[in-house]
Amino acid sequence: MIEPIPFIDVSGTPYERGRQHGAAVPGRVKRSIELYGGQLGELGYDAAAKSALIRDFAKEIEAFGAHYIEELRGIADGAGVALEDVVMINARTEVIAKARLLKNKPIELGEDEADDGCTGAVILPERSATGAVIHGQNWDWKAECAETAIVLRVRREDGPDILTFVEAGGLARSGMNSAGICITANYLESDRDFSQLGVPLALIRRKVLEQEHFAFAIKAVAGTPKSCSNNMMISTVQGFAIDFECAPDEAFPIYPADGLIVHANHWVGAVALSKVKEAGTPRVPDSFYRDWRVKKLLDEAGGKLGVEDMKAAFFDDFLTPHSVCRPPRPNDTGNLSATVAMVVMQPALGVMEVCPLPALNRTFTRYSLSEEPRSLAQAAE
Repeated sequence: MIEPIPFIDVSGTPYERGRQHGAAVPGRVKRSIELYGGQLGELGYDAAAKSALIRDFAKEIEAFGAHYIEELRGIADGAGVALEDVVMINARTEVIAKARLLKNKPIELGEDEADDGCTGAVILPERSATGAVIHGQNWDWKAECAETAIVLRVRREDGPDILTFVEAGGLARSGMNSAGICITANYLESDRDFSQLGVPLALIRRKVLEQEHFAFAIKAVAGTPKSCSNNMMISTVQGFAIDFECAPDEAFPIYPADGLIVHANHWVGAVALSKVKEAGTPRVPDSFYRDWRVKKLLDEAGGKLGVEDMKAAFFDDFLTPHSVCRPPRPNDTGNLSATVAMVVMQPALGVMEVCPLPALNRTFTRYSLSEEPRSLAQAAE
């Protein structure tokens, strides 16, 4: 049996929300730390040097938003772990990049980033059977993260409530808010990566989910400096979506076509391709057909599409195990890689459906901004 993703409901001040988060799933937070620990030691950082490095990085996060570091401190206290380890969960790529820079080593993505696939899609109202936006993603990463994932509901007094699928200890990954704004994001790589140090990607995703108005969600994605490339797809319940292929210092928009946006892990925008060099092909060569397969399957499903059509496209096993829905398998570095979860959001209903390890399991749990989770009937094979 593959267990449903745990649901955590938090409220109060940022520190109190974090403390509730950490106390609810301390084992999962510690497992997150375990999965990402050790990399600084391999670069020659002892405990004191590691603490100093991450303490400096915590100051950068605090400068972006003091409430973020308060929430991270609460997670650490609630789970009984060090703040620096929770910072590491939220900024693993950026922390390692800075560590390499300080050691005068080449700054590059670690081999583990090759696991970070992902295929995302948005169905706009004109293609939706209900006339409402549907936004979803397969998250491809370390298979072990099925042991760390949670669905976190954040009840806020200072903005819209948030529902996010995220690794325990993290502030956000895929998610939606009570203002009807959704985000998914996935790996991109370019020749501009680590040319500057920017805001950790997890913090940008959380910033998007804190916004009441979609214009400011766009600002958070397109206007925030980053350390490395990333693709961020955002949508609004009011009937619009846009995808941003982000280099560290520039964001390139991709608009819907035929009522759909589909994106995997390679650059596709003509303007972006004229300005940045694709650097991720060796890590995710299957990206070039994963987005094609999802678009093809959605188009073949007809002019009007529903949640089950999106799920069917995301369950696609064409050229498995290097497929849209990826079963657990060792990658080139020996790590176990998989589609960790399928996430499908309906902002008009305020619900998110999540299926862990979908290549092995077809049972979804429905999480809500206003109700308790409930298991759904097993998806059709």
